[in-house]
Amino acid sequence: MTQAPEVRTAPARQMWPLYAAGFTTAFGAHGIAANLGGFSDDAVTSLMVLGGLLALYDGAEVLLKPVFGTLADRVGARPVLLGGLVAFAAASAVYAVADSPGWLWAARLGQGAAASAFSPSASALVARLNPAAKHGRAFGSYGFYKSIGYTLGPLLGGVLVWAGGLRLMFTVLVVLGAAVAVWAALAVPVVPPLPKARQTVLDLARRLTHPAFLRPTAALAAATAALSVGVGFLPVSGRAAGLGTVTTGAAVSVLAACAAIVQPRAGRALDGGRLTARGGITVGLLITAAGLACAMLPGLLGVLSGAALIGVGTGLITPLGFAALAASTPTERLGQTMGAAELGRELGDAGGPLLVAAVATLTTLTLGYAALAVLLAIGPALGLARRASRCR
Repeated sequence: MTQAPEVRTAPARQMWPLYAAGFTTAFGAHGIAANLGGFSDDAVTSLMVLGGLLALYDGAEVLLKPVFGTLADRVGARPVLLGGLVAFAAASAVYAVADSPGWLWAARLGQGAAASAFSPSASALVARLNPAAKHGRAFGSYGFYKSIGYTLGPLLGGVLVWAGGLRLMFTVLVVLGAAVAVWAALAVPVVPPLPKARQTVLDLARRLTHPAFLRPTAALAAATAALSVGVGFLPVSGRAAGLGTVTTGAAVSVLAACAAIVQPRAGRALDGGRLTARGGITVGLLITAAGLACAMLPGLLGVLSGAALIGVGTGLITPLGFAALAASTPTERLGQTMGAAELGRELGDAGGPLLVAAVATLTTLTLGYAALAVLLAIGPALGLARRASRCR
């Protein structure tokens, strides 16, 4: 492993553009996705078209995040961050200017590809600009602003689309992407790539199959799966219980708010030695599983308690998972690792709702929640059982 030069905690002015980049990818993804079906009859003519537009963005991220993460290690994370933000603004401008259903597909594909560049680069820079002892706090803050983007995306996006159509939403994303790119260019310092020992495909495979990578990545994927299920299916449970759209929307906001509040605190607890990454992730998975179990309860109690616990659990897992990945990764390979970990999160983002939907189709939504809850609890339960047997 190449020894990275000692770094000091980055000043806030250097970190704010990275937090803004995290907000941008979350706000752009959820702001458009949540409003495609309801306000764009000209472009979204069927559920199949809607599904295709939603999958296009995520599909680009699944394919390209590891690629851009590796590129960030090779040429430096800052150029990839800036290029991705500029490309995001340009892709958003495609539909803002053209206002054609055909160009909407190109815009979403371009946005997904651009987010694949600047999202893992921002994560790598969060790690590179801060010492290992401060990674928990740094990733906690980064996750906080991403959660704010996830929260405001559907809400503010709905207002924008209502006021000026889908073009206004894309226009705002043009301005946002360009503004963050300029801000990052002025404030984020140059972080040169570190010299790397030659890495074979076998070396890469060993590193990405090592428990130090697999455990936190699997936890991040599980957290993202639960988060997506909570956002997508808790409103369905609320409507089935006779709750109005305002109440179900508030429940989703509770989920995102709990995740946003917990992440910085979890990061500070990790840096202060009051919490270990492994222990915190285990507790986070169990809390998240408990939240899914609470979602099985009928009525408002089930929806709100499920949302709150899923938010708290995922808020614990996310900063601790990324900090664990940064701690176990050679500094010169941070971009590659973050890109691969983001791939895991994208698979969880898609796999969680698919699992719950499949089980719900065959049985009930309640059993769909139960299936994902059991899947999340298996790993921590086995780990706790192994530790108990060793202590005897």
